[in-house]
Amino acid sequence: MIKFSCEKVLLQSAIAVTSRAVAQKSSIPALEGLLLHADHQLTVSGYNMQTGIRTKVGADVSEGGDIVLNARLFGDIIRRMPDDIVTFTADERQMVHLSCGDADFDILGLSAADYPDLPEVEDEYSVSIQQKTLRAMIEEVAFAVSTNESRPVHTGALFEINEKGLTMVAVDGFRLAVRREPLEKIDGGAFSFVAPGAALNEVKSICGDVEDLAAVTLGKRHILFEVGDTELICRRLEGEFLDYKNAIPRKNPISVVADTKTLIQSIDRVSVVISEKLKSPVRCVFDQDRVLLSAKTGNGEAKDVCRISGDGEGLEIGFNNRYLMEALRYAPADTVKIELNTGVSPAVIVPVEGEENFLYMVLPVRLKSAE
Repeated sequence: MIKFSCEKVLLQSAIAVTSRAVAQKSSIPALEGLLLHADHQLTVSGYNMQTGIRTKVGADVSEGGDIVLNARLFGDIIRRMPDDIVTFTADERQMVHLSCGDADFDILGLSAADYPDLPEVEDEYSVSIQQKTLRAMIEEVAFAVSTNESRPVHTGALFEINEKGLTMVAVDGFRLAVRREPLEKIDGGAFSFVAPGAALNEVKSICGDVEDLAAVTLGKRHILFEVGDTELICRRLEGEFLDYKNAIPRKNPISVVADTKTLIQSIDRVSVVISEKLKSPVRCVFDQDRVLLSAKTGNGEAKDVCRISGDGEGLEIGFNNRYLMEALRYAPADTVKIELNTGVSPAVIVPVEGEENFLYMVLPVRLKSAE
């Protein structure tokens, strides 16, 4: 027997968070479900063998126990219930009775014995960081995480933790993103690991825009993110991550300063003629205090001028419009410095002043000279 009661809103939010780690289709039916564990409180878990999320819910438990419920069905039922207290009972035959207000449901659960255990994370190293900082950092590097499975280690982001703080790096062969932040405290000394991009997107959605701390713990094979009453556990990605420090050219002779929003708008304007079918680089000519942008496809031709400060020495360089625009869009600064060298060298985007808390690098696209 399991018996508990709990506020619908709390239960619904716990189901929403943990369902993100539930397998859509699995040969093990239990993995398409959520594990409910009731003792002095209720713990809801979802696990797809790659990422596990569990969260604690304040509940009034009169009889403890474990059961697995189909995540979609359970979620649909709770979401449609009136905003009141949900009463949950399950018997030995896994028959579950749910009631809330005047609504009643009877559904069949699954035995918790078929549910695989979430991995334990040995506490080797750990670090704490404000939730809103972690969320912003993930957002500002995740766009450059690779989706190419041929180099699995690059389908995640590198975390480097030392006394200087946390550095997060993502690279996909066309661009590279680096974000740095000082840290509150680190336990166990300096360490680094690569966390899967898919898991980091879930961590981002669990973190609130709050100053409360999130803890990141590194185990031998897994990483644990603790955010409030919620824990996310994911596998570490193994392999040799790009030596990013040596991949970034920093002795660039040309340096200009641009207003981030204005430059995005200019790129966006000339991108109108570019489509999935008709791809074309955005041609940029960096001049004295201005950059001339243009794009030409079968759809037509677009040109624009964006004011900048500094002398681009007439450098002509082409970029994939989306890659350049994303780097600027995620840059956490209103004005950026763009460092350039030649038409075939990467462009480096950094803050104009203050600490270098971010760096984006975008590889150029070769331009056809005849156009």
